[in-house]
Amino acid sequence: MPKMKTNSACKKRFKKTASGKIKRARAFRRHHAWAKNAKRVRDLRGAAYVSASQEKNFDVLMPY
Repeated sequence: MPKMKTNSACKKRFKKTASGKIKRARAFRRHHAWAKNAKRVRDLRGAAYVSASQEKNFDVLMPY
């Protein structure tokens, strides 16, 4: 049986943690930082996790 392929876009944007959760970056951080207050930009720096309902889709995109 051939190997399963990992989705290239997905492997660049997401990481699997040791516990099996999928870590992601936060949105709305790239442009117009001057329009956002310091607390908001600072909070956007932190990592977030993919919701449990979406994790099923990632089994297909990231099998390894």
